[in-house]
Amino acid sequence: MTAPLPFAAPLDLGSVRLRNRFVSAPMERNYCEIDGTMTDEYIAYLERRAAGGAALVFTEASYVRADGKGRIRQMGVDVDERIPGIAKMAEAIHAQGALAGVELNHGGRTAQGAVSGFVPVAPTPIPCAVVGGEMPEQLENDDIEHIIECFGEAAVRCRQAGVDVLSLHGGHGYLIHQFLSPVYNHRDDEWADPTLFVNRIIDAVRTMAPGIALGLRFSAFEGIDGGLDAETTRACIDAIDTDRLDFLDVSAGNYESGQWIIQPGEWPRGLLAPYSEQYTRDFDLPVGVAGRISSPEAAARIIESGQADFVSMARTLHADPDFPNRALDGGRYRPCIACNYCIDSLAAGPVPCSVNPWVGRELEQPSKPVDVTVRVAVVGAGPSGMAAARDLALAGHRVDLYDEREYLGGDFALASRLHEYPEYSRIVDWYLAEIADLDVTCHTGTRVDAAALAAADFDAVVLATGGRGPAVDLPGAELRRVRDVRDFLASGEPAPDAITIFGADREAAAVADDLLLHGTTVVMIGPQETIAHDVGRRGKIVLLPRLAASENLTTHLSSIVTRVEEDRVVISTGGVERTVDAPGELLISHGVEPRADLLAELRSLAPRLGVHTVGDASGDGGSIHAAIVTAVDVATKITAAAAAREQVSA
Repeated sequence: MTAPLPFAAPLDLGSVRLRNRFVSAPMERNYCEIDGTMTDEYIAYLERRAAGGAALVFTEASYVRADGKGRIRQMGVDVDERIPGIAKMAEAIHAQGALAGVELNHGGRTAQGAVSGFVPVAPTPIPCAVVGGEMPEQLENDDIEHIIECFGEAAVRCRQAGVDVLSLHGGHGYLIHQFLSPVYNHRDDEWADPTLFVNRIIDAVRTMAPGIALGLRFSAFEGIDGGLDAETTRACIDAIDTDRLDFLDVSAGNYESGQWIIQPGEWPRGLLAPYSEQYTRDFDLPVGVAGRISSPEAAARIIESGQADFVSMARTLHADPDFPNRALDGGRYRPCIACNYCIDSLAAGPVPCSVNPWVGRELEQPSKPVDVTVRVAVVGAGPSGMAAARDLALAGHRVDLYDEREYLGGDFALASRLHEYPEYSRIVDWYLAEIADLDVTCHTGTRVDAAALAAADFDAVVLATGGRGPAVDLPGAELRRVRDVRDFLASGEPAPDAITIFGADREAAAVADDLLLHGTTVVMIGPQETIAHDVGRRGKIVLLPRLAASENLTTHLSSIVTRVEEDRVVISTGGVERTVDAPGELLISHGVEPRADLLAELRSLAPRLGVHTVGDASGDGGSIHAAIVTAVDVATKITAAAAAREQVSA
């Protein structure tokens, strides 16, 4: 007899019952209107997570007063006008059998006037450089009392809207956390008591919205010098009125240690569970934990061991809303690769996902196969080619996938070998399994031309041949081995004793990092002012300090190579030339240019549903997200044209 899955059991949180132990955690998404009102797109996103099997679906850290707003399209619970949208959201989540949750928050020093329109406020006027460094005003007693009242009023609005569960955000460096932290609370009045503010908020919510399930999310430690560590955090929690709460939810970090809020893929799965264990053991209420819980095995281990009662999952369900159902039925799920592209996109607008092209576009996603079947050739089997092939096959089309390499995955599969990207191979493996199940016909080690495709009489052709490094003409290059960084990775050669890289972009940084960890001496010369300028802050928050600490890395930034010698190169920095040591072969990392050699020939075939370029071949690469979105949109376009029996211009 098969043992029951530990995450399948129901769990009571106060007056409500979770159908399983999977919680869709509060995650900022920027899907609301500018004024904080819920949108249909956001409701569809949350409803999809509920349909995917999560027991409790949270919205995000939602501001209770306008000066606590930290994101341009952050959800607001600050005025009554928000209630209808929240009610519509709660109804949609309930229709899928899940509970609806809202996290109440005030950004404090992390909110900035450029976003909120107000001067930020804080327990003590200490700016947050991470988000712009605006000096906050110190909260006066009357203003503190007003914010406490705003938390209570927000709770009332949520209860009126049909929300089942509220969580107070007491971590990640927001206002409640700022009162708790000795780094940010330097007051000498009654509010110097670190837990007074949160206890007053708990009282306000309990008084104004009695009966609603209420919990507290907090950081088990801050991860900065002088901040709360595990021991001092525990002392704070002991002093909080936890007897008036229905659950605790354990996270970590603050804005100055963002790697602990949203951890890099290099770090172990479930890494915060050891910190939640004492709360599960010592407190008579359910405890949840977050932190790289991206597999059913990690979730099961945490719950079965008693380290937590439920798991809070953000990026995992962002990547695949069906993860809970797949964990419960043993099916295949689309894995999160922990690249942090989502969080690094937050300041710009709605949050995307590298591996899920339908995130935030749930209303546009095709839901079933079509009646009209066509035959499509996809040339190139990197991420964009595999994504196009999968979505075309899901729509019911017959798909042939070609690649001149002996494997599928393209350059992305090469990147997955690097130390910085240990989770990348998971999405390649997922595509391989999906394509196999969908009966896509794969032709590896096959270089196709227009004549071969013409003979097969395809209705449409998708060109996904990726890109190549641009040609770089360097005087003296014939004196030593010079090749593109991708060619070096494709060779599979062992790490050399020394190497020089001309370029300081994302690829150069990742390769340098990997080689340094293998003991290679690396010289990096880049026209960029900083290393990995094309990577978001969270995506390189661990990488850059590691590179800076390496004794085997020499960098020459804001510089270009002007001439190559046998063991040295001449570089120009601000127009001033000098000769520097440059051992080993010379790798070039200057991005990619579209590899679309076949395009003109294919267009001359004029297949009735057109020739379409995707990913790097179309110039829409640069990230796996862009490549995959382009691919699935092309698949949708071909399907729509086939259904309409239209002719598409080649």
